Amino acid sequence: MVANETFIPVSAIGKTDAPARVLRLGPEDDVLIAVQNINAGAELADADFPAVDPIPAGHKIASRDIASGEPVRRYGQIIGVATRNIRKGAHIHLHNLAMQDFERDYAFCADIKPEKTPQVPLFFDGIVRKDGRVATRNYIGVISSVNCSATVCRQISEAFRGDALAAYPQVDGVVAITHKSGCGMASNGEAIDLLRRVTAGYIRHANFAAVLFIGLGCESNQVTSLLGAEGLSESDTLRTMTIQETGGTRATIERGIAIVKELLPAANQVQRQPVPLSHLTIGLQCGGSDGYSGITANPALGAAMDLLVQHGGTAILSETPEIYGAEHLLTRRAVSRAVGEKLVSRIKWWEDYTARLNGEMNNNPSPGNKAGGLTTILEKSLGAVAKAGASNLADVVEYAQPVATRGLVFMDTPGYDPVSATGQVAGGANMICFTTGRGSVYGCKPSPSLKLATNSSMYQRMRDDMDINCGDILDGSLSVQQAGEQIFRLIIETASGRRSKSEEHGFGEDEFAPWILGPTM
Repeated sequence: MVANETFIPVSAIGKTDAPARVLRLGPEDDVLIAVQNINAGAELADADFPAVDPIPAGHKIASRDIASGEPVRRYGQIIGVATRNIRKGAHIHLHNLAMQDFERDYAFCADIKPEKTPQVPLFFDGIVRKDGRVATRNYIGVISSVNCSATVCRQISEAFRGDALAAYPQVDGVVAITHKSGCGMASNGEAIDLLRRVTAGYIRHANFAAVLFIGLGCESNQVTSLLGAEGLSESDTLRTMTIQETGGTRATIERGIAIVKELLPAANQVQRQPVPLSHLTIGLQCGGSDGYSGITANPALGAAMDLLVQHGGTAILSETPEIYGAEHLLTRRAVSRAVGEKLVSRIKWWEDYTARLNGEMNNNPSPGNKAGGLTTILEKSLGAVAKAGASNLADVVEYAQPVATRGLVFMDTPGYDPVSATGQVAGGANMICFTTGRGSVYGCKPSPSLKLATNSSMYQRMRDDMDINCGDILDGSLSVQQAGEQIFRLIIETASGRRSKSEEHGFGEDEFAPWILGPTM
């Protein structure tokens, strides 16, 4: 349970004589969190003062008088500075709280903990490839090198909808991975190197039994150049072609369909078998957040990731702009100063990057996040970092780099979820866990994506999209650890073949979104 919570029986909520339910997250906090819409003048549970203003559910209430210029704390950490005098019981949000730079004590390695090992090893039913890699899904990929070949890739994959794969029950589908880039850019340099790294990560992904890689023929991101730069070559599981050499759109589609048909029999010759959880790599995402994200779903996912790491698995925390202001909580857990310094260097890169583009790190939270009660990026970051649990920070990698270190790893990515998750999958994530308070809908083929709701109201409204309701933590019927154990069990079941809600809806192809750097020419 969250410390110092006061719970009102469900039967009492909404009655005029019942105090409005709030959360007090810690003794050092300057705010309470509304668990329901609160009217001005309403009595507050666990407080000796009333609400001064109307307070929307999930939003903050001042727990003391705060002078203009004073820091305001939540989770025991600074989330911003008061821009005017704030009365006890008043609503704290955009009108009276703003972000301001402050010193962080990175205290490298100060909070390293001994590694835990489980007494009983756990397994999931995975697909073991010939080279020893383990998959959670068994797709054939049709991947474009450039936007110009996207339609061809899509039409090839669409030929295998419906009953077209009935004779291949072990194949989960034929997936088109397309994008809007690949030309109008330099043929060398950082931008195209990154695009090639992402594309190669998908080509190599364990969840693809085989890949057909298609270009136009005259683009900057040449098929042969990508293969050479990434050390790839054609094989019985990697076939390539270009539209111009093959003879145009119709000829390429027909040839592509024929190639996929050639690949299907071998792709179908797989059987799931028990493998250790050390073969699981989970990408962690949160989007469409609210004031409860850092109280329910994010810490519950963190508890699940601690269990995964104890069993030798890997968790990839990302979205650098969304840990901004909370990075010191990770550097303290870095396994070495060098690892901690790598994280700080990425933070500094983002500060410079946004300054060059006349932006600021506080451009996030998004409008939806703010409507849900999050005021500054510092506040969102403190909740977002909870997804990492309490494990040591084992490594820091750049966008879409292969993740080779087991344990908790940080990957530098933007905060925009499709771009961030694309980098995680390219780096080897064979599953995504996505927390949301507003109701994000998302999938990320070839890796299944689980959706974790932060509150029961949204879960009930969007239960066809949500896999787990962490709102039960707010309701008092579930602890964070218990919710984490539920998530952990669902991860094992999903890795073993159980379809997620996003898979049932067909999400995952259109969400491929490589990070675009540099000018479009």
